[in-house]
Amino acid sequence: MRTLTALFLPLLLCAACSLAPEKAFTKDELYKTGIYTYFTINDSPESVLSAINKDGEVILDAKYRNRSVWIKILGKLEGLTVQVIEK
Repeated sequence: MRTLTALFLPLLLCAACSLAPEKAFTKDELYKTGIYTYFTINDSPESVLSAINKDGEVILDAKYRNRSVWIKILGKLEGLTVQVIEK
């Protein structure tokens, strides 16, 4: 029983990781999120898109009105999902 558990645990952990999206996202889809309008982000849109299209998600260090925040962007079938988290 323990060996069975030991075999399935790494499989479950890998399944929980984010995967690359089926279709590549474009700059237009990234700009529709509005993150470059409302936040100060040091990363270029090209590098952000590259990370999303490769890993399925990206976490950015950003500023909003002199407050430091994290922006998490997930690439889903429905489109890009943005979460803003205060540091």
